[in-house]
Amino acid sequence: MPTEPLIACEHCGNIFRRHELQRGETATCARCGTILWKYCGISLSSWLALCLTALIVFVVANAYPVMSMSVQGMSRDASLLDAVIMTWNQGYVLTAMMTGLAGFGVPLASLALLLWVLFPLTMGREPLGFRPIMRLFGALRPWGMVPVFLLGVLVSVVKLAGMAAVSPQPGLFAFGILTILMTLLSRLSPHALWRYAEQEGVVPIHTPKREPGKVLTGCHVCGQVQAVPAQAHDHSHSETPHCVRCHAVVHERKPASLTRTWALLLAAAALYVPANVLPIMNISSVFLGDSGHTILGGVVELWQTGSWDIALIVFVASIVVPLTKMLALAALAASVERCSPFNLRQRTRMYEMIEFIGQWSMLDVFVVILLAALAHFQGLMEISAGPAAASFGLVVVLTMLAAMSFDPRIAWDKEVQEESDNVTPQQGAQDERRPGSLNAEPQIERGSGRPSAASLQDSA
Repeated sequence: MPTEPLIACEHCGNIFRRHELQRGETATCARCGTILWKYCGISLSSWLALCLTALIVFVVANAYPVMSMSVQGMSRDASLLDAVIMTWNQGYVLTAMMTGLAGFGVPLASLALLLWVLFPLTMGREPLGFRPIMRLFGALRPWGMVPVFLLGVLVSVVKLAGMAAVSPQPGLFAFGILTILMTLLSRLSPHALWRYAEQEGVVPIHTPKREPGKVLTGCHVCGQVQAVPAQAHDHSHSETPHCVRCHAVVHERKPASLTRTWALLLAAAALYVPANVLPIMNISSVFLGDSGHTILGGVVELWQTGSWDIALIVFVASIVVPLTKMLALAALAASVERCSPFNLRQRTRMYEMIEFIGQWSMLDVFVVILLAALAHFQGLMEISAGPAAASFGLVVVLTMLAAMSFDPRIAWDKEVQEESDNVTPQQGAQDERRPGSLNAEPQIERGSGRPSAASLQDSA
């Protein structure tokens, strides 16, 4: 019986044996090219130190203002929480809730959960409530947007530079450091934390056995590969299988993946129209009068003032990215429905790109709430969020949910199904590419960039 634990590719469903890597090595799926795991030389105590540092910097970043603004002898400064509270008081509750959770609530909760888990693990003990905490941590991870908020601060500085004197404050530098720390901590996924728990010997490693009518699949929370009934996502089954280790619900494939993806995409497309037609920001000024500004109008203004680089960033993040996400996801879903076997690797890379760029469209919403908090001089100048801010925020949320609902493994399953229809029964019995089977070898990419295969013999 093999001693190495198993790992499932999240993008094509292939199963591999996971073993230790050397410094600089990365294991990639030999079938779809997805990165399976990387060498990491950071110890649990080092991760704990990074997490504690990030929490301290987080407190500083939110306790101090990020920048200040002066107009006609009057000055005003604002922090992230000031901006959220101001937006709430102006009546834009949904916009305030989305930005408050993405910029403050989710990052704080993520750091607290990491500390709760890392403290006991460094002492060789299983954290209290480890299983539900890891499920919660995995659900929160995609929604923390500290880097997006930092970029929003920089864009706000450029927008206000032509109207008033703007100066950075300590909170801005703290957010810069926090962005670096949160980027480092993003490597601590739930799967990575479960692997650390395995190394410490505080959680079991289950080795599944082959049984008729069952396939191997990985738990989306802890990564544990286990045998589940074939087509476990079919609602005709009386019982829904649960992970043998973390007790999360396990599906062979995401339930109703295409239906949910199309529904969320259509809702996002419907909101995309008012998000770009209605004003995202309203300005009331004794110098400039009252005016409403759309997203595209803001890009044009930045370009006309000579800030073409910032205009390009805002245009890409606020217009190109959401539109690209919707079109790319629609193309992926349509290709799965057509059972297209072409360019599967390229389509997998496209899906990874959609996952990566998902949160950056929230940039303009952060810019608006910051401007509203800073440019609030009663009787002289006031900026408030417009009706498009909530619509645009919902577009970001819906497209991210659509990407999470889409299951790229279905396309690879259909490829295998088509190939199996063209072989004899004897050949089909020996098919080494069927989903849920331990059959392939991951590629180990070393620092030199030369790939080599790691031998995995199926002795299960």
